[in-house]
Amino acid sequence: NLEKRVDKHNAGKGAKYTRGRAPCVLVYYEEYSSKKEAMSREYFIKNNLSKKEKEELIRNGQTR
Repeated sequence: NLEKRVDKHNAGKGAKYTRGRAPCVLVYYEEYSSKKEAMSREYFIKNNLSKKEKEELIRNGQTR
């Protein structure tokens, strides 16, 4: 539930990184059939893509 997750971040109850950076705005998302697949993709994006690659992903609106 993306809306619930963004609300949680903005309430200061999400990831440590976002606690002091409110308000958070959702600029990109991908849909997956399972939480496991989604978390695997999130991990890959966070840990394997450069900042430039992440910005390009957002700019191009590529989804999976």
